[in-house]
Amino acid sequence: MSDIHATPSAAVADSQDLQFWMKEDHHPENGTLLGFWIYLMSDCLIFACLFATYGVLGRSYAGGPSGADLFELPLVAVNTTMLLLSSITYGFAVLEMQKNRRGTMMAWLIITGLFGAAFLGIELYEFANLIHEGAGPQRSAFLSSFFTLVGTHGLHVTFGIVWLITLLVQVGRFGLTPANKRRIMCLSMFWHFLDVVWVGVFTFVYLMGVLP
Repeated sequence: MSDIHATPSAAVADSQDLQFWMKEDHHPENGTLLGFWIYLMSDCLIFACLFATYGVLGRSYAGGPSGADLFELPLVAVNTTMLLLSSITYGFAVLEMQKNRRGTMMAWLIITGLFGAAFLGIELYEFANLIHEGAGPQRSAFLSSFFTLVGTHGLHVTFGIVWLITLLVQVGRFGLTPANKRRIMCLSMFWHFLDVVWVGVFTFVYLMGVLP
């Protein structure tokens, strides 16, 4: 019985045949941004369904209070201002990021987070006041659809603030790396998207809700 032994040169040749080399990155350069755009489109569908539900149920008061009886437009206007200002300050943060000014950019992001927290605080105050007056989500179909739509938007703002805090920690530890810049741009799209949705909520729910 004879043994067959591969020579070292043959073994090296076999290992080279099994290697697979790529000179280019197999991930597209803007793949993350494209994926995030797709996510935002799915979020658009969610809010479109919630707006449609409110459009159908928004006048179903079941003998209870209407929007004209409950909504405090001055308070909602202040809340809207908080969110719109946060969008402006986030824009300033992006401008500073493009100039590689980490400290100034982080300061603008902190201001953005404070505006977002003020928005959530006013919204929670509004919800608590409505429930205290007996106008909770179980009172009528109008209030159920109202709390669902506005609450879903508020939940998105909460997630945005958590994401913003996480980014501040990452930028503070690792600086303005390409990955962190990409994450900041993704959060920018998310934040401005929430502003656009809130403009729709303010117009469709609050302004039209106080009409007779």
